Amino acid sequence: MQSLRKLLITVAVLGAGAGVGSALFVIVTPRGQRKQEMLKEMPLQDPLSRDEVARTKQLVMDVLQEAATTQENVTWRKNWILGGKGGKSA
Repeated sequence: MQSLRKLLITVAVLGAGAGVGSALFVIVTPRGQRKQEMLKEMPLQDPLSRDEVARTKQLVMDVLQEAATTQENVTWRKNWILGGKGGKSA
């Protein structure tokens, strides 16, 4: 009988904790309008930033592809954008 009582108390305490946690989650979670505002405020949502990131990724990929096809040590280049004969930096 004592173990059944202990089991019921444990289940009740865990259930209450889950209920409080769920209630707090519902209270804290933003709703529709606020969620849309938060998404708009996130970085990289404007077209200019997305274009800049895409251009940077393309430049990096171009350098990596060129480095894979040449024997030159591309890490010594002064100007990475121009590519080719940048020479060694001091």
